[in-house]
Amino acid sequence: MLLAKIHVTLKPGVLDPQGEAVGKGLRAMGYGGVAAVRVGKYLEIMLNLDDREGAGRQVEEMCRRLLANPVIEEYRYSLEDLAGVSTEGTLMRDATKASQR
Repeated sequence: MLLAKIHVTLKPGVLDPQGEAVGKGLRAMGYGGVAAVRVGKYLEIMLNLDDREGAGRQVEEMCRRLLANPVIEEYRYSLEDLAGVSTEGTLMRDATKASQR
């Protein structure tokens, strides 16, 4: 079993109104060192495959066909081997712990 970790971001030069709003909000909260913010998407997809090459082809196709808009977005991904690891709850994150960072 493999875990695909996918990052989708706007291409350089594409306006990012959501990033601008986040940056403005952070500066209003007193984080004056924030110069710019770009907002993207992060996805984790568990694949019931062991063939890394085949999994990579599938992830590429998923990104091109659905997960990223090739006109305005770019993507990168990595594959993590989950062999021998319990996958129950792998994609879940403890929001309480995340907010304490």
